[in-house]
Amino acid sequence: MQAVTKTTQATPKPAKSDHPSGDRRFKTLDMTMKRHQYKPDALIEVLHKAQESFGFLEEDVLTYIARGLKLPLSKVYGTATFYHLFSLKPNGAHTCVVCLGTACYVKGSNKVSAALEEELGIKLGETTADGKISLMAARCIGACGIAPAVVFDGTVAGKQEPEMALAKVKDWELE
Repeated sequence: MQAVTKTTQATPKPAKSDHPSGDRRFKTLDMTMKRHQYKPDALIEVLHKAQESFGFLEEDVLTYIARGLKLPLSKVYGTATFYHLFSLKPNGAHTCVVCLGTACYVKGSNKVSAALEEELGIKLGETTADGKISLMAARCIGACGIAPAVVFDGTVAGKQEPEMALAKVKDWELE
């Protein structure tokens, strides 16, 4: 009887998807976590990269980070909500962050925030219906010497009076 040899061809493996959703931004998170050797103490840097990549930190991104760094979701969520630079929902085209730290509050940041809320028709933590402006508050931005401080699109402005902050926001509304 003659031996039959069967030749097998290697079948190509399907392309590995970086994330079940197919979203390539998750690969950026993977690379960041790998660079930090998946250590839990890299959480803030990974959250920054996620915010940069996605624009805000939605629930599935926080879950992905928690699994990657082997952290409880509560720890990741707690960190993301503690720091004012992280956002859990999309921001407007412009952001206005009013510092409500002790020095700023004593010097009138509550009046600045009240004037901005009235002008924009929104509360702190909200975005205008047209998506132009997000109004946020920070516990402290570390600019106590120039209190009250407001951060307009990432630029700190000190010794703000309500009229000054309103003028800046009105410029944005005209765009």
